Amino acid sequence: MAVAKRPFRWHRNLSAKVAAIPMIATAGIVFVGGTAWTVLYSFTSSKLLPKEKFVGLAQYERLWSSNKWLISIENLAIYGALSLVFAMVVGFLLAALLDRKIRFEDTFRTIFLYPFALSFIVTGLAWQWILNPDFGVQNVVRSMGFENFNFDPLYNPDIVIYGVLIAGLWHETGLIMCLMLAGLRGIDEDIWKASRVDGIPVWKTYVFIVIPMMRGIFITALVLIASGIIKVYDLIVAQTGGGPGIASEVPAKYVYDAMFLSQNLGQGFAASTMMLLSVVIVVVPWAYLEFGGKSRRG
Repeated sequence: MAVAKRPFRWHRNLSAKVAAIPMIATAGIVFVGGTAWTVLYSFTSSKLLPKEKFVGLAQYERLWSSNKWLISIENLAIYGALSLVFAMVVGFLLAALLDRKIRFEDTFRTIFLYPFALSFIVTGLAWQWILNPDFGVQNVVRSMGFENFNFDPLYNPDIVIYGVLIAGLWHETGLIMCLMLAGLRGIDEDIWKASRVDGIPVWKTYVFIVIPMMRGIFITALVLIASGIIKVYDLIVAQTGGGPGIASEVPAKYVYDAMFLSQNLGQGFAASTMMLLSVVIVVVPWAYLEFGGKSRRG
């Protein structure tokens, strides 16, 4: 028996649709329009001001032949991968420890979360001082009698990105811990009781039962960490300024330098387009698997 389809009523929830018009217009004009404009002018020879002199892929060829750009990509890949892994792992471990109902839990939670209340600029400046060999960690340890101790990552081009990583993890791990703790507190107590009755080790309960149930929490944490990876520009400017030399450059700083210091809009637009393309390559397949699969199952 065929089921009659309901007629489409355009006037249903009309007030909500009208209220959404400014948001849709803003997204269409500002974001989509701005993105299209950036991509279009990345194929031009624009310098101080935009101009419609198309040069094909010349800006992209110049971009990928730049050692500064290649170092920026490498640094972002290292920082992004390690930040994602360590923030997730350390955040979850801290949450698991606090979930054991330890004493002074509120105090520890406040201490761990406090760094997230600071801006990346303040975090960068603080860790620039902490990692300074003249009056930071190295100086303190040497004053204790360990004269041969060396710890100056921000002044070593081979490991400077790891010095930036330390500051980034200090800033964001507390937030991830709080998210994970909220997820753990949402786990039914009967699950823990059943696992203890069955003699399942605690670590297996976490790995095979608890963590799969916290999938939404992990996705939220992943989005927040990814946004922090993009904002590493602030951390780089505050801590190292891209140095020593160009050892700690990142793509966002490359774009800024090209557009505002070198006054080369075409090169900055090309770098921006490559950053956008990398985001699309990651987001589109994930969105298809996450939402497309659900719509097919539904």
